[in-house]
Amino acid sequence: MKGLFKIAILAFVLILSLAGCSQSTGSEKDDGKIVVKVALSDEVNPPFLYTDENNEPIGYDMDYMKEIEKKLPEYKFEYLFGEEEANLVGVDTGKYTFAINWFFKNPERQEKFLFPEQEFGYSLTSLVTKKDRNDIKTLDDMVGKKFPPMAPSGGLRTILNSYNEQHKDNPLTLDTIEHASNADNLKRVAEGKADAIFLNVTTFNEMQKQMNLDLKVSGIVSKEPIWVVFNKKETELAQKMDKATAELIEDGTLSKLSEKWFEVDFFKDLDYINEEGFKFE
Repeated sequence: MKGLFKIAILAFVLILSLAGCSQSTGSEKDDGKIVVKVALSDEVNPPFLYTDENNEPIGYDMDYMKEIEKKLPEYKFEYLFGEEEANLVGVDTGKYTFAINWFFKNPERQEKFLFPEQEFGYSLTSLVTKKDRNDIKTLDDMVGKKFPPMAPSGGLRTILNSYNEQHKDNPLTLDTIEHASNADNLKRVAEGKADAIFLNVTTFNEMQKQMNLDLKVSGIVSKEPIWVVFNKKETELAQKMDKATAELIEDGTLSKLSEKWFEVDFFKDLDYINEEGFKFE
């Protein structure tokens, strides 16, 4: 009986041990390395993240991760594609260790996820106008002028709402539509129905390749930090990646990757980007 009791106890301990492993996002081992499951967005978002002709992920994000892999050889990073919102749910539940795309911080996300101290890049926001206009460079220039309708939420709308909070005497006029179309709004600007659209530079560049409208980036408004989004329990890995990212910024590696993919070092200030460094489309 004592032997059977010991066997039962050992079996129970083993079950608990296996259950604990299944709940952890980074406890599996492969050739002695800790396996880290990384969620990639299947939404095309060049040059941050997209796929090549072999359906392999490429872009600034992946080059950044290659440098992280060199810095943290004790980990094996496995990359898994999924829909962006589903990826965030997966990070929250522990299905993934972290997600990478061009995530912005907001209060809702900060409640659910662990954000590192160090951003790994920037998204450049811009004003896009007709090519023959030179009177719009900054948000101040859009006071009294017309934007096309925007969605009521999202990173870009948050920036404009913040501007209005800081300029209550001279706010921007913002019209709201539940499901805004960037393509339709670019056409509105090209047809003179709106003065400018507020858009990420990379979004405009990719859409312009297809639409070929009489439009240009008239000015870079801001550089918004982009973040890796971790499961809240992954403090150790987040700290290690923070340290590695800071080193990659300090030694100029990420500046070189920025120039490779964006033709500008977005770690420099806005004056440089606007006046010297950015090759306007």
